Amino acid sequence: MASSSSKSNRVEVPEAKGALDKFKTEVASELGVNLKEGYNGDLTSKEAGSIGGEMVRRMIKKQEEEMNN
Repeated sequence: MASSSSKSNRVEVPEAKGALDKFKTEVASELGVNLKEGYNGDLTSKEAGSIGGEMVRRMIKKQEEEMNN
């Protein structure tokens, strides 16, 4: 069982937090999901999942492109 102090959504490279937040905001905007700064607990699971899923798809695509070059 995981301890209550561990976070599964921590940023591995703290310096990247700003870029990830900007990326998340851009993806949300493109998907038509209204994100605000700070807490977004009013999002549905579907909205939050669509943002995260699209971010992962784009990161994988970028990595695959870099590996092919």
